[in-house]
Amino acid sequence: MSHQSKQSAQACTKQTHLGLGFHGFHRINYLEWGNAKHFHRQETLFCVHGLTRNARDFDYLASKLCGDYRVVCPDVVGRGDSDHIPEDGYNYLQYNADMNALIARLRVSELNWIGSSMGGIIGMVLASIPQTPIKRLIINDIGPEVPREALVAISKYIGRSGDFPNVEAIEAYQREIYHEFAPMSDQDWRQMAEQSSRRTKQGTYRLKVDCHVGEAFRDSISYFNVDMWETWKQITCPVLVLRGKQSSFLTQEIAERMLSVGPKMTLVEFDDTGHTPTLRNDEQVDVITEWMNEH
Repeated sequence: MSHQSKQSAQACTKQTHLGLGFHGFHRINYLEWGNAKHFHRQETLFCVHGLTRNARDFDYLASKLCGDYRVVCPDVVGRGDSDHIPEDGYNYLQYNADMNALIARLRVSELNWIGSSMGGIIGMVLASIPQTPIKRLIINDIGPEVPREALVAISKYIGRSGDFPNVEAIEAYQREIYHEFAPMSDQDWRQMAEQSSRRTKQGTYRLKVDCHVGEAFRDSISYFNVDMWETWKQITCPVLVLRGKQSSFLTQEIAERMLSVGPKMTLVEFDDTGHTPTLRNDEQVDVITEWMNEH
């Protein structure tokens, strides 16, 4: 890491903004990485996490890239340190509106988007809309079609974990449900457990995910695969797709079809990885950096 990056890596500030839904206003937490003095001349890199995750998943990537980019990592509503809302608000219409409000707050006319799983779906939708501010789109292990079997598998645990006696128990639980994540060192697992939980007044620990997120997700599953191919075909910006070779969400068949229709796309696959690549090592981060430099 260069001297500039080392300095910038320390500059991570916690910010909030207000989202608006049918229930009223809600607070959205986000992390902003880099030196604020340089933001006016840097491109923005907007990083959005997966269904049950939070903004801290991008700590490694953000610390590497914030010397060159203004890196913004939000907690989607109901996750991390953002507010919880009524169950019927946990849908992509609300998520898209919240991200648009945050982009407006940043006062940027264009940005680069990295989305893991759910964050990739939000990115695809926003990138498909006329006059989108997204000029380069990076999708982490998700596509315009999602197998129903993969959705059913994760629906069995979302929002049903309850309380844990300690952080060690959370780590053991996350090692089980996120067994496809890679790379993950012992330190990474411990850090994830700490950053994904909060201590309750009773002294137990609870995940930073509203249990109603799980209920809303289960209600949304249909009898068919998720189908967003028409959305995919409307995207015109360059797209980088990252895929774990053992992914249960982005199959090889779906990835190959993405190459044949829709936007100009680059596909990079990682060995010994499922859903999702965690962007926690130089190999995965360098792929992103090199692709953005080329485009």
